[in-house]
Amino acid sequence: MTETLDTLREALINAIREINDDVERYQAIKRFESQLETDLKQEKAGIANRLYEGRSWNAVGKLLGVTGSRAEQISRGAR
Repeated sequence: MTETLDTLREALINAIREINDDVERYQAIKRFESQLETDLKQEKAGIANRLYEGRSWNAVGKLLGVTGSRAEQISRGAR
């Protein structure tokens, strides 16, 4: 799985590097960063909420390596 993600990351960086205009490339990166941040927050929130089923937030926090209150914040998509 990690290999697949690394391969995809490399492909993405290579695709970005193909944008010849520096300003256009920079703007594309900024847009992608914003979209990716939103998407990843949603994914993490979904994971936290699924883990919460039948568990306390403290238990979820232990699974994720954070406090229970942070796990609950993650479930809401909080920073």
